[in-house]
Amino acid sequence: MRENGNRRSAALNSGYAPQYSVINGHKVKYVSFGSGEDIVFLHGWGASISAFLFVAKTISSKFRVTLLDFAGFGESEEPDKTYTVADYAADVIALTRLIGIEKAVFVGHSFGGRVCLELASNYPELVYKLVLVDSAGLKPRRGLKYYIKIGVHKLLRKLGLKGLKGSADFRVLSPTMRETFKKVVNYDQTSLLGNIKCPTAIFWGDGDRDTPAYMARRLNKNIADSSIFWLNGGHFAYAEDSGKFISILKAFIA
Repeated sequence: MRENGNRRSAALNSGYAPQYSVINGHKVKYVSFGSGEDIVFLHGWGASISAFLFVAKTISSKFRVTLLDFAGFGESEEPDKTYTVADYAADVIALTRLIGIEKAVFVGHSFGGRVCLELASNYPELVYKLVLVDSAGLKPRRGLKYYIKIGVHKLLRKLGLKGLKGSADFRVLSPTMRETFKKVVNYDQTSLLGNIKCPTAIFWGDGDRDTPAYMARRLNKNIADSSIFWLNGGHFAYAEDSGKFISILKAFIA
């Protein structure tokens, strides 16, 4: 499912000039503004800087906020190879070094949450606190219907046929981003959770169908210093219930 981000984004972009730098071989767009301790926002799959910009603007009077377009999204160039979650994390690390971030609070929505998990597990010296927002990263529960569909697809491919079509969002991706998507969604990060020791806030939409509530509870169970905060809404509850999200976020990172 394509993560369209916050639909108010166009109006919110004014006044913050984007910057561009070559990171790990491709051009990356980012913005960084405000002053104080560092907060880094990581958007979901198919989204861009604009997804979290309305939150960043709200807290930039007390913090320096940084947002980027992941490689292959927004105005950042596609990578020249199939990317993994670890590669996306490496891009984030390169950006933090470029602009002088030594330690930060990382906020990630859905796919951005995957990258946050990678960072907090493997680069704990960089992550002061962690905020997971309807995060991906865990292997989903699959029903019989799913396995029947996979079986039919494999059978058709063995017969020399094209098999079942992917979603519309998947079909419009370039070959590189298609392979990247496959690597990302098939990556189960459960084994990383026990390595995360920093304070962690888990925000979740009570009606989220893309990353269901059991995933929030599993994250909470396996990340030692974590708490769940339920929001009213679905996969984009941070935007639907933005007042509550921003209020608790400010208290958590203060």
